[in-house]
Amino acid sequence: MTVPDGRRRSSYSRLLRHGFSDAAGAERLLDTPVLAPVRSDPLLLDALGATADPDLALQGLVRLVEATGTAERQTLLDTLVTAKPLRDRLLGVLGASEALGDHLARHPGDWHALVTYEPADLNPATPEFEKALTEGVRGERGAGMAPADALRAAYRRCLLTIAARDVCGTSDVAQTAAELADLATATLRAALDIAAEEHPEDAAACRLSVIGMGKCGGRELNYVSDVDVIFVAEPRGGTTEGAAVQAATRLASRMMRVCSDVTPEGTIWPVDANLRPEGRNGPLVRTLSSHLAYYQRWAKTWEFQALLKARPVAGDAALGQEYLDAVSPLVWQAAERENFVADVQQMRRRVIASIPAGQVDRELKLGPGGLRDVEFAVQLLQLVHGRSDATLRGSGTLDALTALAAGGYVGRSDAAALDAAYRFLRTLEHHIQLYRLRRTHLMPEDETDRRRLGRSLARAFQWPPGTEPVAELAKAWKKHAREARRLHEKLFYRPLLDAVAQLEPGEIRLSAKAAGHRLEALGYADPAAALRHLEALASGVSRKAAIQRTLLPVLLGWFADSADPDAGLLNFHKVSDALGRTPWYLRLLRDEGAAAENLARVLSAGRLAPDLLLRAPEAVALLGDPEGLRPRSREALDQEVLSAVGRAEGAEAAIVAVRGVRRRELFRTAASDIIGAYGPAGSGNGTSLPGRTPEIKDTHHRVDAVGGAVSDLNAAAVAGALRAAVRAEWGDTLPARFAVIGMGRFGGHEQGYGSDADVLFVHEPREGVGDEEAARAAFAVATEMRRLLQLPTTDPPLIVDADLRPEGKSGPIVRSLASYAAYYRRWSLVWESQALLRAEPVAGDAGLGRRFIELIDPLRYPAEGLGEDAVREIRRLKARMESERLPRGADPTTHTKLGRGGLSDVEWTVQLLQMRHGWAEPGLRTTRTREALHAACAAGLLSAEEAAILDDAWVLATSVRNAVMLVRGRAGDTFPSHSRELAAVGRYLGYEPGHVGEMLDDYRRTTRRARAVVEELFYGS
Repeated sequence: MTVPDGRRRSSYSRLLRHGFSDAAGAERLLDTPVLAPVRSDPLLLDALGATADPDLALQGLVRLVEATGTAERQTLLDTLVTAKPLRDRLLGVLGASEALGDHLARHPGDWHALVTYEPADLNPATPEFEKALTEGVRGERGAGMAPADALRAAYRRCLLTIAARDVCGTSDVAQTAAELADLATATLRAALDIAAEEHPEDAAACRLSVIGMGKCGGRELNYVSDVDVIFVAEPRGGTTEGAAVQAATRLASRMMRVCSDVTPEGTIWPVDANLRPEGRNGPLVRTLSSHLAYYQRWAKTWEFQALLKARPVAGDAALGQEYLDAVSPLVWQAAERENFVADVQQMRRRVIASIPAGQVDRELKLGPGGLRDVEFAVQLLQLVHGRSDATLRGSGTLDALTALAAGGYVGRSDAAALDAAYRFLRTLEHHIQLYRLRRTHLMPEDETDRRRLGRSLARAFQWPPGTEPVAELAKAWKKHAREARRLHEKLFYRPLLDAVAQLEPGEIRLSAKAAGHRLEALGYADPAAALRHLEALASGVSRKAAIQRTLLPVLLGWFADSADPDAGLLNFHKVSDALGRTPWYLRLLRDEGAAAENLARVLSAGRLAPDLLLRAPEAVALLGDPEGLRPRSREALDQEVLSAVGRAEGAEAAIVAVRGVRRRELFRTAASDIIGAYGPAGSGNGTSLPGRTPEIKDTHHRVDAVGGAVSDLNAAAVAGALRAAVRAEWGDTLPARFAVIGMGRFGGHEQGYGSDADVLFVHEPREGVGDEEAARAAFAVATEMRRLLQLPTTDPPLIVDADLRPEGKSGPIVRSLASYAAYYRRWSLVWESQALLRAEPVAGDAGLGRRFIELIDPLRYPAEGLGEDAVREIRRLKARMESERLPRGADPTTHTKLGRGGLSDVEWTVQLLQMRHGWAEPGLRTTRTREALHAACAAGLLSAEEAAILDDAWVLATSVRNAVMLVRGRAGDTFPSHSRELAAVGRYLGYEPGHVGEMLDDYRRTTRRARAVVEELFYGS
């Protein structure tokens, strides 16, 4: 009877809705006579439509039914209709695995293995599989078959049940991997039994133990994988050692062939013994003592990593345990090997580099973001931290990851993301291999294969109904691979890991007495107080305490590398108390790059940075961000400060907000400076100065960076104070245009941490405003600005000093532009012109600031230069300052500002060159000392050697002033007298402990050379 086209189209549409790709082919198969009893059953079509590949499932079902005898066929079909568990299992396997469909067609009676659905069937382990394999080899099913072939058939029958639980979702990927490993264990035992039966004399001559390695040892095996093993043997019954090893080698070789040979029943899997000592070049079997001798003398780092998963799986169980007991201590000592962490990291990079270029983007196992990324990260963390924490010594990846998270070594969210990525990637790998039972880790390129995988994962991961499987598969794979790679790099390459690995085992867990001795040896002046801090930080069972116990051994060493370890530990205790309930704090130190080392450097380098941090502890987050220590632009600072002022209720609240920004940014600058002095965490850089640490960085660059950052920050604070003062009285518009002109180091972008802000205030009336009204408003604003900035604070103060104004303290604090013009035209002295060399607008009306600069340029860069009278006057003023202003008792050879070859010497020399030649050399028209010095050298006004001598002296003196402020928390122009403070200045300047004398000698030598240049260039000697 011919089916009308309409009915055929309806049938085809129904099949397509159930997921069939080839509706015509499916229709023909459903019309096969052998399916006549069940063809009209709607449950069958629904069950086929729920499989990964309905077309494949239907083809496999037809082949199975056709291969089944007539009497058995009806039983199969009846059970298929009435028993949902069998229907789901059988069709699920047939829709996911062409290879298992082939097995069922060859052994049709094996469908009975899928009927059982009892609690015991859900979690079979090695004993259940051993029983099934024994029955398959020794029982009725194995009759007439060679034992090895019977084992292969029985193995596939067990594999069928594992796959059924997997595709139906009654076991997750971890359970499936464990069942596969347990089946492999049972198979190895059965294969060894077969070998022993064939060679009974060899079995009698030796004790042979098979050690499972890799995924078999870790109970996380794939469907198709080499099974990695190591063989260990001992003599039995008076046999000599040599004879026992030979007998064991014959047994091991036969066991391997039983599993690996290909026969009409196929193969099981290759047994790989290449993880043994010396690899394929070494003997297949060794005695226990031979194994130990090799591991103690010759083994490489990767071999200990491989031993993480070692587990006795077959043969002599007692000998296997002896082997494990003997090698385990060596595994947990491996992290103490020189360059251990670097070796493991390099091995991972070599694995990625060895992948063919065309396969990298499809590689699920070895490629970036693949399974190896998760496994290597977990194993490295285990090996480093497992020395002192036995809870981390599990062999399974997911169990170890759970333990790492529980112990605080990995953040919970990171662990959860890695767990999810690993489960997804393993499930994907399993289902790729299950299709043809071939060893592969590549994502297939064929669309049909990807559709089958997408449908199978949709069920495993419960994707929403209607999800397009191929697109969702690609999306999920990309997401999990990206997370795996990101977290691998975060955990695998973090500096803290290498630092922990370098600790001696005893340093990780010390008794109180031993810890006290150790602290004293590290240079802690008060070990008892240090122990109290450690007890307070690390005692208890909380997660916080667990993470602290991981961090502290390393931090103690970094504190000890400073001049004041006690202060570093005390400050860490204070910061931890302040941030103890902040969830990101300890996670940042543990996980984020160099944050922990950076914090240790900052907390032990002096008083300024820790004091700033304790008043704004959330700023510790800056230490974990690669961009966090980069100075912010003036524009960004202005925007934040002015926005904060705009939101504030009143002028005093506004200045509190301004100070909050300044406090954080001062910390950012100080932290960057300190870390730059030591060198970024984990880096090194050569140096030419004797006694200097190899990490010393470019001091000249750091001095410029600090000067620019502090000057910009103070300018933003002045701008904020100006806005607050104006808003308090006049709202948005002041009756006068008002500008703040930076002078001295402020205008020169050369401020230090404790510098005052030298300024001039200038105004002019707005249109329609009288001069007196404008002057009153400008005076009120200037006065209010100074008051606000001088309100009491625990932060480093920003003192606004207007004493460089015309007539000094006797003159009005603010003048109009016209008043400045009149004064400079009639009364200006040469020292005032010299002071104006550093003048630069820093806040307020930009147009007014530019007009002020246009006004003063002819004074500071006089046409045709300075006359001889003016030069003599400048020299006289400099000589007078040297004799009168140097503090009584100060050492002129080490005073950074007024001493021999110090800041004043260099700056006055440069300024004299600017005033004499600035009219002709545009490069000299700058407020910055070093920039002007380089321009003078380029113009031939001094030699390159002279310029370098002056530059080095100015940078060194500025560095000392910065160091004094960082160390003491208050400004100073001389080296500290206290030994610890002096040593801390030395560490900042790059001198190792004990080299303070060299530091002072170097300073005197550098400034003495500078003074000689000053005598010639400035005084004309």
